[in-house]
Amino acid sequence: MSASTTWLVTGAAGFIGSNFVRLALSERWCSRVVALDALTYAGNLENLAQWTGEPDRFAFVRGDVADPNTVDRVFAGHKPSAVIHFAAESHVDRSIEDPAPFIHTNVTGTQVLLGAARAAPGSPRMLHVSTDEVYGSLALDSTERFHEDRPYDPRSPYAASKAAADFLVRAAFHTHGQDVIITNCSNNYGPYQFPEKLIPLAIMNLLRGERVPVYGDGLNVRDWIHVEDHCRAVRACLEHGRSGETYCIGAENEQANIAVVRALAELTGRGESAIRYVRDRPGHDRRYAIDPAKARHELGWEPCIPWKEGLADTVRWYRENTSWLENVRTGEFLNFYDRLYGAQ
Repeated sequence: MSASTTWLVTGAAGFIGSNFVRLALSERWCSRVVALDALTYAGNLENLAQWTGEPDRFAFVRGDVADPNTVDRVFAGHKPSAVIHFAAESHVDRSIEDPAPFIHTNVTGTQVLLGAARAAPGSPRMLHVSTDEVYGSLALDSTERFHEDRPYDPRSPYAASKAAADFLVRAAFHTHGQDVIITNCSNNYGPYQFPEKLIPLAIMNLLRGERVPVYGDGLNVRDWIHVEDHCRAVRACLEHGRSGETYCIGAENEQANIAVVRALAELTGRGESAIRYVRDRPGHDRRYAIDPAKARHELGWEPCIPWKEGLADTVRWYRENTSWLENVRTGEFLNFYDRLYGAQ
């Protein structure tokens, strides 16, 4: 990938997207980033504040990835040489309550983006960022792990919407010969994550002296990767991945939910009394685990951030950014766009 490139990043004001943009710009992975984000409840332009005053390197477009008119204008006006598609509704509990936004953003949004990329001059490469949840659930006593050839078995409306999007991307490759890549990644953690997911929610509650809710028996296992390691894997896939291929991304770091919460309680000076067991989530998948061998062998990528170090750094970041956390809790971050660009 040439350094003189413009990358379109969807969902760029969200957790993973904003971490990717900051790395891409600070380490000059590309010459310019065009950020597209609808700024829904989890999108926060403050995550990208350091770049909003550099129009030669960064442009922000507030818009819905599922709106063809908006997407077409972005392609026509900025002519991206590559597309990195992070935009997604991603919270399982919200998908159980109402699947409709997940179909809109995850399925329709992906199809709109595919069509725009295919029609654009040069048909820029599109990397679709997906999830390990499309593969279903593994047994706790199994050594099996998810790999690229495993059949899909989504168990939640969220996972089903991401599986549908993955199939649309595959169809674009097989039907149109479109230059596309899919990544299926395990659970991410790190700075700037909206506090509805386990780790930032637990940190927020622990720092506020509140208890942390843990579903069921707390033994559900997830494979955790630091968001920066994930972002570097995305870059490796974008620049060196084979068109039409899928790459599973993970750090081979399986942790039970209760072990994660106990580690966070220790890091924040709280004890076992800070944990509150609650009724389990409907259809709660028991275990996820990723085999990242293909990404390692084909791309030369390796996760670099050890779990204990990354978790401690994450707690430290939230301790040092209490105003960010408070703005997210109160919704004040939504005013940042209006202060910067004017109400619309």
